[in-house]
Amino acid sequence: MSFVITGATGQLGRHVVESLLAKGVPADQVVALGRDEERLAGLAALGVATRKVDYADTAALAAAFDGADRVLLISGSEVGQRLPQHQNVIDAAAAAGVQLLAYTSIANAASSRIILAGEHKATEEAIVAAGLPHTFLRNSWYIENYSGQLATYTEHGTVLGAAGDGQVSAATRADFAEAAAAALLLEQPQEVYELGGAAFSLKELAATVSEVTGAEVTYTDVPAEELTKVLVGAGLPEGYAAVLADADLGLGRGDLYVDRADLEGLLGRPATSLAEGLRAAL
Repeated sequence: MSFVITGATGQLGRHVVESLLAKGVPADQVVALGRDEERLAGLAALGVATRKVDYADTAALAAAFDGADRVLLISGSEVGQRLPQHQNVIDAAAAAGVQLLAYTSIANAASSRIILAGEHKATEEAIVAAGLPHTFLRNSWYIENYSGQLATYTEHGTVLGAAGDGQVSAATRADFAEAAAAALLLEQPQEVYELGGAAFSLKELAATVSEVTGAEVTYTDVPAEELTKVLVGAGLPEGYAAVLADADLGLGRGDLYVDRADLEGLLGRPATSLAEGLRAAL
């Protein structure tokens, strides 16, 4: 059986390729697609086939999917451009007659009101409309979204957010990637997996940062408009800052909360905890 991983030069994609190999898939049955030639070379060193492919390049997608059994569509990173890019992948997969198209979506995609969820929901609908056998890997937030800000948290002594007491079922990229690999290897994976680890609030995040770093860090809840201004002041474009603040509001509503049974069922072990993820980042 052959597996094609799109977006393989991204942080999640490389983990998926490595997980497939770790699970015993022969390297010659894995094809890694991406835009970054240097990172593709690193994947080629693992023994897998690599191809430089952009989601906008329909001819390259068609060639890459020729003979593929299972394809993992890792969602694009260009917010606002995802749907047309994903549609190109869907069309190529349908034309190639792939046995399964897996897609990395967002938690609770069908009901989430987070701005970022819109393109994911539309992509899921497009895959269903294409009549493709599919599995939707609805990932909650990455722990890395928070561990990457450890220096900021400890410098200012606060985690700033607009999520109230809402909980997020975050897990590490490596956990989500391993789960994706496990789903690809199942004879009949579920059509939908709601994937997330042990949930925590941003107040609990601040307490865990304090525990792990030894610094005193507290959670400060602010209106989304104020959070947007702070993020713009930190150098983010206003539109992106507003999207992040909106995601915090969604977190507060429970849009990023899922039961951890699906993730841990695919992993066959407990998901990496927040404390473990933060310690690893240190």
